[in-house]
Amino acid sequence: MPLLEETPAFTGQPETHTFAGLLFDMDGTIVDSTDAIVKHWHKIGKELGIDPEVVLQTSHGRRSIDLFQLYDPSKANWEYVSHVEGLIPKQFGLDAVEIPGARDLLASLEKAQVPWAIVTSGTQPLVTGWLEVMKFAHPKNMVVAEDVSVGKPDPECYQLGKRRLGLSADARVLVIEDSPAGITAGKAAGCKVIGLATTHSIAQLRAVRPDYIVQDLRSIKFVGEATEMMGEVKIEISHGLAAQ
Repeated sequence: MPLLEETPAFTGQPETHTFAGLLFDMDGTIVDSTDAIVKHWHKIGKELGIDPEVVLQTSHGRRSIDLFQLYDPSKANWEYVSHVEGLIPKQFGLDAVEIPGARDLLASLEKAQVPWAIVTSGTQPLVTGWLEVMKFAHPKNMVVAEDVSVGKPDPECYQLGKRRLGLSADARVLVIEDSPAGITAGKAAGCKVIGLATTHSIAQLRAVRPDYIVQDLRSIKFVGEATEMMGEVKIEISHGLAAQ
C-alpha cells in the first residue's frame, strides 16, 4: 500500500459516464500480487547475482523483458520471460489478494457482455495464471507484454486494446490503472483514465493527471446500457478523491 503524505478525502459524489469499452491493467488494479512479485524478484536476483531491491524500485508497470535487458540481456527473450512469469502464480499464488471490488465489477461486465479487456505489462502465462488462481472472470480480449514493441508509458498497448475490442481510435474508452506509467499510457492513447490509489502515493498519481482518483474498484460500477449512445454503457464512479 502507498505511503500517503496526506489523509485522502475520497468523498466525491457519484458521477455517471458513458463508454464504449473498458481497459484494465492487471497487477495493482485487479490483483495485488506485491508480495508474490517481491519473492519472485528475490529468487531471480539470487540466481542472476543482482540486487532485487534495485530491480523492485523500477519494476512496477514495466515489462520483465525490459528489466532483463538492463540487468542480464541474455535472459531478455520471450521464452525465458514467459517461463519465469508463468511460475509466479504457481509458486506464490497464496501471496496474492483481490483488489477490493474487482471480482464483482468484472463479473458484472462479463454478465452484461460489456466490451472489456486486460492490458498489462505481464506475459500471457502470468495473466492467465492469476485469473485462474483468483478465479476471476476471463476477458475475451487481452493485450500482454508479448503483443507490443514498447511497454508503458508508451500508448501502444492501450491503442491495441481499443482495436481488440473492435473500437475506433476516437471511441470513448475508460482505462483503469494504478501506476503512473500506465496512467500516462492511457491518457496518451486518448482514453479517460481512473487512477487507483492502491500502489502509489496520491502525489505520484496527481502528477500524471488521471481524470479521477479512487481508492479501489469498489468505486466503479456498471449501471446499465446507455440509451442515448448506441453501443455504449453507463459506468458510475463514486467516492473520488476530493479536488486539491
